[in-house]
Amino acid sequence: MNLFPVFLKLGGRPCLVVGAETVGEGKIRGLLEAGAEVRVVAPHAGAAVKAWARAGQITWHARPFAASDLEGAFLVVVATPRRELNDAVFRQAQQAGILCNVVDDPERCDFYYPSVVQRADFQIAISTGGHSPFLAQRLRQEFEQTFGPEYGVWVEWLGKVRRRLFRMSIDPERRRRLLRRLASREQFETFIRRRASRDRTEVGADIQR
Repeated sequence: MNLFPVFLKLGGRPCLVVGAETVGEGKIRGLLEAGAEVRVVAPHAGAAVKAWARAGQITWHARPFAASDLEGAFLVVVATPRRELNDAVFRQAQQAGILCNVVDDPERCDFYYPSVVQRADFQIAISTGGHSPFLAQRLRQEFEQTFGPEYGVWVEWLGKVRRRLFRMSIDPERRRRLLRRLASREQFETFIRRRASRDRTEVGADIQR
């Protein structure tokens, strides 16, 4: 099975979660962090879900799922222990052309949740196509050791430089060469050294004050 790796912009998009206890809670949190407009359908919910609903961060319908809940949804996540319900939601989402993920059921998923290493806007997503989530988690832990928070700062700096270069009147090929060089390992190491030197200078200035 070939998967198309993609990062979705969910800001303001309506997303439905069916199920609101331990597993559903984690999926809801992830959607909220991505800026999605989250609707939850579940007769019962955990403390965090209830708190989000009270704060107006999500809309929680405390009742069983109905087919009409899919209307307008961009994607749906199903996180219940009831196989019959999970299957019904998946089939109805397929008929409606809505992307669906049934947690821990690879056969009923249009997309998978990757294990993610995130350093601000710098992200590494790891997927095994649903074959071994534990392997993906182990690799994430290894990558977290390799790619520290400094990568997020560097990527932000690269974005600023890129925007500046695109505002300048400059030959496109020369701009490409500059951007490629700025993304090199050598440039990263230079950036980190300069940042460390600046931090030491600021600390020294604070001590002298």
